Amino acid sequence: MSPCPETHALSFRETAGFWRNLRPLVALALGGGITALTGGLFAHEVSGSFLQRAMALRAEAIRKATPSVILVPVAAGSPGFSAAGGSGVAGRYGWKSQISTTIFWIGEQPTPQNPVSNEQSAWDRGWTDRYGGYDDPSPAARRNFAPVSFLPRLNPFYVALPYNDIDDHHTKPEASRLIPWFKSAFVRDGQSVCQGRWVAIRHGNRVCYAQWADVGPFATDDWQYVFGNGRPHPNPNQNAGLDVSPAVREYLGLNGIDQCDWKFVDFSTIPSGPWAWYGENNPFVRLHNVRSGATAKRVAIVPGTDPGHL
Repeated sequence: MSPCPETHALSFRETAGFWRNLRPLVALALGGGITALTGGLFAHEVSGSFLQRAMALRAEAIRKATPSVILVPVAAGSPGFSAAGGSGVAGRYGWKSQISTTIFWIGEQPTPQNPVSNEQSAWDRGWTDRYGGYDDPSPAARRNFAPVSFLPRLNPFYVALPYNDIDDHHTKPEASRLIPWFKSAFVRDGQSVCQGRWVAIRHGNRVCYAQWADVGPFATDDWQYVFGNGRPHPNPNQNAGLDVSPAVREYLGLNGIDQCDWKFVDFSTIPSGPWAWYGENNPFVRLHNVRSGATAKRVAIVPGTDPGHL
């Protein structure tokens, strides 16, 4: 879109219409930080130079919010798959290979192998309530990668990794130098930049995507493994270094303690799939709500499902 001439000014009606379309996208990308600014612009005309700046801001917001690359997970042996150099999954982060992987779920009670309840997460005391209930791992109690008894309000594709960037309600001092995306994601002291981060998990010739939602298994400070080149700390579950949800287990076909590869991924590189279907915390769902202009925000966009029930 070409910029308007410097001498052009918008009428009140044009200005209001422009910002009405712009504000949801900018709010999504910038966390609502310009609300006070935009709210004050409806009362007078805007110069062309300001409009040029606003259009640049809008373009940047759309670039940040919209997945710009759509990839399809590539099967081993297919063109574009390299067992040594990658998996067909784009991105700047390397794979952690042959990691013992265990299954955990929201609402899980403590056991000798899992001594900590999963009713809360490391970052969310109301995790089970916010999810909507018990994420029953029984295959008979699941459909479309979710529990049949309720519609999950958080993404059922979630994982735990053994590092917590928060300690006693404050951001750990080392987090800023350990976490690659810290500078771009940091909001305030005590707010995690790890919660909600996307990872790719590979098992055989299948690749799944999920959001980082909890800390574990066992360790909470294994940064050498999570962000470096180390292996997971020794632990009773075959030195497990990754917990995955029932939805991830279903998609990948995992059985018991299994072996997976995983890596961090940027949102812009994630293809569409069932990991995009559910959750108020899911940027795929939030983008759908913004683009559709729905007044009642949906918490799921499952293909083939009656929208009236979502």
